[in-house]
Amino acid sequence: MKKLVVIVLSGIVVLIGLFIFLFNDNSQVRQFTYKTVIGEHQIPEKYINVYQEAADEYDIPWQLLASVHRVETIFSTMDPMESPVGALGHFQFMPRTWVGWSHPGGDVGELDDDVDITDVELIDEHNGYGIDVNGNGVADPFDIYDATYAAAAFLADHGASNGDLEGALFSYNRSDDYVNEVMGYYNAYNEDYELITIPLDKE
Repeated sequence: MKKLVVIVLSGIVVLIGLFIFLFNDNSQVRQFTYKTVIGEHQIPEKYINVYQEAADEYDIPWQLLASVHRVETIFSTMDPMESPVGALGHFQFMPRTWVGWSHPGGDVGELDDDVDITDVELIDEHNGYGIDVNGNGVADPFDIYDATYAAAAFLADHGASNGDLEGALFSYNRSDDYVNEVMGYYNAYNEDYELITIPLDKE
């Protein structure tokens, strides 16, 4: 009996070790884990302030930003934070949306690799959505403040500040399924939300 218990416990330890290894080294395992572990009504506490500040600045509901962040990168747990089509950062901006669509580039929104998308003068020149919130001289989609304020500005400009949340979301990602998924979280957060620390967060 004792031998059986030892074997079972050893097996559990091995499985835990394998999970931790896969979690750290496999982005798909990480994404699946976070998507499963983080509940429908849960929001990481560390992001609440930036959601609320950006939402106040652009007169949109902060829950909308939380919902977009949840769907786009599972609250920035996606690793790496770059989609197969080239969307970047916490809120998954295409480079031409960040820099501005008057800048030459691809139809999907891609830019040549040598374009510095964090260049605030370039963004000003092409009327992009990239924002240098912290005043450090760069507008970085991988900076949570820059990305959140940029998302708020985009959503506000496309109808969210006038109450057309679904229209704004469709402009953000032209998919009815995407709009429905984000609105599902938005409605959940309006009904009730719980602030959490993200499980297994590396930060």
